[in-house]
Amino acid sequence: MLKTLAGLAPLAVVLAALGAAIWWMLSRDMVLGKWVLAAVMLGHGLVHAMFVLPEPAAKAGGTEWPFDMAKSWLVTSAGLDVNLVRVIGVAFIGVVVVGFLLAALATVGVVVPSSAWPALVAFSATASAVMLALFFTPQLVLGLAIDAVLLWVALAAVWSPSAAAS
Repeated sequence: MLKTLAGLAPLAVVLAALGAAIWWMLSRDMVLGKWVLAAVMLGHGLVHAMFVLPEPAAKAGGTEWPFDMAKSWLVTSAGLDVNLVRVIGVAFIGVVVVGFLLAALATVGVVVPSSAWPALVAFSATASAVMLALFFTPQLVLGLAIDAVLLWVALAAVWSPSAAAS
């Protein structure tokens, strides 16, 4: 597990740098910051769809595919039927993707009112975190970290598009 987490370090550094850049832009009311944040949230939501994609061909020395619902502790430890677990997973994927799509639109004030942003982000990040916990593998820890940061920003009212507009 430590090897897996160490392998995530470069991606964690990139995510931290991206987060710092977004924070810097938002703190200066730069419009680009909103658009980059919206893109990150949409991308984070879409990554959940990888649970329904086929596993790529294995590479020598590569890490295990983390997006396999059949390896969930719900199947391996709780003994639930794999088909039921997949139905649950697909439902969560839909909720997470649509939730983050709406949150991204609220971020930039397109179609969805900016005032809905905190609720949409909190709901989507919570649904994402629950899904990642249900299908947890160590490689998914960065997704949980993204959810935690988004929850903190939304619930602590650190920033919101409606506050930035005023």
